[in-house]
Amino acid sequence: MSEFFKSITPYGHEQVMFCYDKETGLKAIIAVHDTTMGPALGGTRIWDYKSDDDALYDVLRLSQGMTYKNAAANLKLGGGKGVIIGDAKKIKNAELFRIYGRLVETFKGKYITAEDVNTTVEDMEYVHEETEHVAGLKESSGDPSPYTALGVYNGIKSAFKYKYGVDTLKDVRIAVQGTGKVGYGVCELLHNEGAKLIVADINKDNVEKAINILGATEAKGNIIEQECDIFAPCALGAVLSVENIPKLKCSIVAGAANNVLVDDDAGKLIHDSGILYVPDFIINAGGVISVYYGLNGKFSHDKAVAKVEEIFNSVQNILAVSYTHLR
Repeated sequence: MSEFFKSITPYGHEQVMFCYDKETGLKAIIAVHDTTMGPALGGTRIWDYKSDDDALYDVLRLSQGMTYKNAAANLKLGGGKGVIIGDAKKIKNAELFRIYGRLVETFKGKYITAEDVNTTVEDMEYVHEETEHVAGLKESSGDPSPYTALGVYNGIKSAFKYKYGVDTLKDVRIAVQGTGKVGYGVCELLHNEGAKLIVADINKDNVEKAINILGATEAKGNIIEQECDIFAPCALGAVLSVENIPKLKCSIVAGAANNVLVDDDAGKLIHDSGILYVPDFIINAGGVISVYYGLNGKFSHDKAVAKVEEIFNSVQNILAVSYTHLR
C-alpha cells in the first residue's frame, strides 16, 4: 500500500473521494468517516491549502470530528466533511458549485453537505441544483453560524461556572482568535454580558468591527500568549501544540474552532498544565444542531435554540465525568 493510502487508513474512514474538473478547476475531497448513527453530515469549506496533503489531513480530521460531534449531540447523523482546494476569492463561481453538487450526488445520500468556512448559504443553493443532499438552505434552517455562536457562548459560560462557580462573565477577560461570522457572533454575546474582549483576525476589517462596535481591544502580538481568563479559538483548527501550550496565560480554553489540539500529546500537556479544556466537538455543535432540525423541511427556530442551549449542561456533565476519572 502506498504512503498516500496509508495516511488515510488510521482514521477508520468508510469512504474518501477525490475530484478534479478541468473546466472549472475544481479540486475537492469528500471524506465520509462513519455512518453508524445515520448519513454523514458535515459542511464544505474552501481553503487555499499549502499542499494537497494538507487538504487531505484536514478533511480526514474534520470528518472524524463530525462523527464525534453528531454523536455527542445525540443526533441521528454520522460524520463527513468536504474541502475545496483553492483561494475562495479567485475560484468561487456558480458552475464550480454545480460540479461539486454532482460529486455530492454520487454518494446517494450517504453524505449531506452544508456551508462552512468560505462558503455560504447562497453557494449551497447552486450545489442544491444538482443534489437534494444539502442542508442549511434558505427555506430551511439557513445560516448555521448564529447557532454555532450561541452554543459556544453557552459552553464558555458553563466552563467558567464549572471552574469558578460563577454564573456571569462580567469583566472576565476573553481572548477571541477569529472574528468572522461565528467568532463575531460569540463576541457579541460575550459583550452583551459585560466580558472584556481581546481579539485577533487575519482580516483587519473584522478586528476593526469588533473594536468599533463591541469595544474590544486588539491583541498585541500573538493572541495565544495574551494575559486573559479564557482563550477562545474561533478560527481554523490545530492551533495548540506542545510548543505553544506553555505560552498560554489563561485558565480555560473554549472556542468554536474544530480540532483545536494538534495531537494527543497536546491534550495531555494542556491537562497537566492545569488548564480546563472544553472539547471542540461538544462546544461548537450548535450549527449542526440547527441544520439537523431543518432536515425534515419543518425547521423550528425555538426547538433548535432549546437544543443548542443544552450545550451548557453537556459541558458541565462532561467536565465533571472527565475530572472524576482523571484525578
